[in-house]
Amino acid sequence: MGTLSTYLANELLDHVFNAAYIPAATIYLGLSTANPGDAGATLAEPSGNGYARQSITFGAAVNRQVVQTASIAFPQATGAWGTITHWAVFDAASGGNMLAYGELAIGKVIVSGNTLAVPANQVYVGFLFESEISTTLAHNLLNLAFRNVAYAKPSTYVGVATATLSNSTTGSTVTEPSGGSYARVQVNINGGTAPTWTLAASRALSNTAAVDMPVASATWGTVYAAFIASALTGGDILFFDNGTADQAVNAWDMMQFATGAIAVSIN
Repeated sequence: MGTLSTYLANELLDHVFNAAYIPAATIYLGLSTANPGDAGATLAEPSGNGYARQSITFGAAVNRQVVQTASIAFPQATGAWGTITHWAVFDAASGGNMLAYGELAIGKVIVSGNTLAVPANQVYVGFLFESEISTTLAHNLLNLAFRNVAYAKPSTYVGVATATLSNSTTGSTVTEPSGGSYARVQVNINGGTAPTWTLAASRALSNTAAVDMPVASATWGTVYAAFIASALTGGDILFFDNGTADQAVNAWDMMQFATGAIAVSIN
């Protein structure tokens, strides 16, 4: 499976938590004779000899991934391109930003007269099932970035759950405390009213100030997980964490997430 670039990971995090991301209308498949790395710093595209990136299309996100829909033929090489070991997806026919990259199963030596073709269903990009991003959000972000399908920037609310969550849990099926003054707490975009989020950097962001849950006026039970949702009630679960320390919340307890304690990343 292809890996999202650091550029795109940051853009998608900021789309959810800060400023909306505007995707390219057309995206392109390129080739590399070296592993580009997350930042694209070691990208080694062929130069000259007939090489040019080719437009690529993806089908609708399914099972937390998007898959290339049609065969792609590169121009016939008029000279050596070297040994192609990796592919990369870009938001421009030249230059631009790398969105994702991956490794070929077998390196291909391209010499003059060769025409490299990539059959359909060979290039795919997605999120691992074990990652703590909901499947709904995974599909929305993949469709946005790789298919230019609109996904409006959501609001973000922090909540807690008295049962563990999965990537299929929704804002309506999550098991939250009932009564006792419990409510989700909104965290705003960077530059807004505190608490806010940092801007995404190095594929991650976090809360810039403490997030204080309401003082419990009655027991909430034992909290097993925390999550970020798109609405004060219901809505979509965006990210979740089952790794929080189990904590019994009794009457008049106050639950707080310290500055930087809510760390969200796309790896």
